[in-house]
Amino acid sequence: MTQDIFVLIEHLQGKVFDISYGLLGQARKLVNATNAGGKVKALLLGSGAAGLAKDLAADEVLYWDDPALAEFTAEAYQKVLAGLVSGASPRLVLFGDTSIGGETAGGLARGLDLPLVSLCLSLTAQGSAIQYTSQVCNGKILVEGTLPEGTVLAAMLPGENRPEQGKSAQAAPVTAMSVPSLDGLRVKVRQLIEPAGGDVDISKEPLLISVGRGIQQKDNIELAQELADALGAVVSGSRPIVDQGWLPTTRLVGKSGKAVKPKIYLALGISGAPEHVEALSGAEMIVAINTDPAAPIFNLAKYGATVDVLDLLPVLTEQVQKAKGG
Repeated sequence: MTQDIFVLIEHLQGKVFDISYGLLGQARKLVNATNAGGKVKALLLGSGAAGLAKDLAADEVLYWDDPALAEFTAEAYQKVLAGLVSGASPRLVLFGDTSIGGETAGGLARGLDLPLVSLCLSLTAQGSAIQYTSQVCNGKILVEGTLPEGTVLAAMLPGENRPEQGKSAQAAPVTAMSVPSLDGLRVKVRQLIEPAGGDVDISKEPLLISVGRGIQQKDNIELAQELADALGAVVSGSRPIVDQGWLPTTRLVGKSGKAVKPKIYLALGISGAPEHVEALSGAEMIVAINTDPAAPIFNLAKYGATVDVLDLLPVLTEQVQKAKGG
């Protein structure tokens, strides 16, 4: 077994996801801390996607190029990575706990009979050992432990590392890898359907007021809108809000919506499910309001309060208006 740490690079439409940059930063910290001579290796799968390696902060980029890898399918990714992981025996393989990373890691762990730490919040080195913190029971319980010996897979939640920690101005060397046969894949991507345009692009907004189940009913979204108007912000929401038609799909923050990068993300009554928080890795500051002190959103938030959002919103809006002179 080597002490190398592999990182799966997630990308879509010619853009690397921020969580992958964050994982490269995490891998570098672990390699430096363990001081065991390991290398950070980025795993890039695609078709005509070699240019995405230009700013990856890795010692080496392993690149598989094949038309069948133009779009993500878990089956194809697992076939490609199974031979690499079993042959190279790295110490650790990092994935984002996302729709891409989580599905790939789960199938790979099962196929290779390797341990997998899912919903992983942090990894830290203690000498040569690596400690992990993971969440269970929808984030209400945190589990700590030491990674077992041998190769381990870890699917990490966003928030532990900033994307800039995994970017480099100097391109890493790229090694072209042999692609195994990908004939007979059972799943193929036929079309990528995006939300209709015409609304604001929440991925570009610097201040988001985001609502979840804690808003209770559609009429109460007006309270969030009043605060947004006072601050010059935009209202967004979690999956339950959009599913009920209270906000359009263009306002959805999450893996089936949009990843966001605001300077401030105010989460109102949002629990912090993995499919939501995976879209928050680019947020500079998260402020969470939730009556449940065990809500997993507090694991990411810099500031938080366990108060009812319906009590807080009118008071907060009034104070903002007063501060702005009416």
